[in-house]
Amino acid sequence: MLDSNSDSYAKAGVDVTAGYESIEMIIPHIKSTHRPGVLGGFGGFGGLFEPNLSGMKRPVAVSGTDGVGTKLKIAFLMDKHDTIGIDCVAMCVNDIVCAGAEPQFFLDYLAMGKNIPARTERIVAGVAEGCRQAGCALIGGETAEHPGMMPEDEYDIAGFSTGFVDYDDIVDGKTIKPGDAIIGLKSSGLHSNGFSLVRKVFANELDSLGAYMPDFGCTLGEELLRPTAIYVKTILHLINQFGKDIKGISNITGGGHYENLPRMLPEGIRARVEGAKFHQQPIFQMLAKKGSIPVRDMYNTFNMGVGLVMAVSAEKTDAIMAAVRLQGETPLLIGYCESGEKGVDIV
Repeated sequence: MLDSNSDSYAKAGVDVTAGYESIEMIIPHIKSTHRPGVLGGFGGFGGLFEPNLSGMKRPVAVSGTDGVGTKLKIAFLMDKHDTIGIDCVAMCVNDIVCAGAEPQFFLDYLAMGKNIPARTERIVAGVAEGCRQAGCALIGGETAEHPGMMPEDEYDIAGFSTGFVDYDDIVDGKTIKPGDAIIGLKSSGLHSNGFSLVRKVFANELDSLGAYMPDFGCTLGEELLRPTAIYVKTILHLINQFGKDIKGISNITGGGHYENLPRMLPEGIRARVEGAKFHQQPIFQMLAKKGSIPVRDMYNTFNMGVGLVMAVSAEKTDAIMAAVRLQGETPLLIGYCESGEKGVDIV
């Protein structure tokens, strides 16, 4: 423990000794994510990572940053903080892998009204778990006490990740053509977007998040906090096995399918998607009914049971679906590509 403290700063609301205690508690979680390339120890001013770029002719760094949004409000109400970190990692690494890049390291930023070491440890434990699922190293971060900026029992978290891909192997959707299949990977639930609407719909239930819901097989709070699925290892395996037959990838986050699916399409290609092919979890049906939310708004806000989509060569569809299953994921053949104005039709 550092011999550093300031009574004056503590009286202003910032307890630096709590920060040092938090660091001691989170070090084992950080170490559990280490992979080849991690350099140095703890306490430096920057995380050090030496990437292995051997075999790449023209390495390209791909970076992504994101937060968790108002899903945090549910964590505050539940006083449950061990999965939020998974969400933060997922929101970054699932974006990076859409370009075919392997996320290699991650940093987080945690701002809080008051640093409660035990809570900080739970949050960072979730970040470490997300990094292990993605295969990337947690090489640094920042915890900051902001008295007066937010209540003592609240915090915000954001993250940043970087990966690498060879220039010739970038997945950019340019080769997508009419007839290519669209495969979706099943989501774990709401993931981490649309929670302002979720909280509005469930406004009267937010005081009873601990109530068991038979349709969910868990409490309402547990369902809402179900962590975002991380698809990195599955996608990297598919790219390694099928190469250029994986033509485009979209992470379905804020804006749902109408906003995100077209991001992988080239001009002149339109996606035709069958909503009936989605395996929607009960939470989406409940939201739509309870909130009287139109179908289009549901698909324009939530993932609707499909957290990531791929455009793939039609002739390799069955083989790719089989390979997804072998990775423990649930593939859904939800549509195909056709000529037309860039966009998506959900029928």
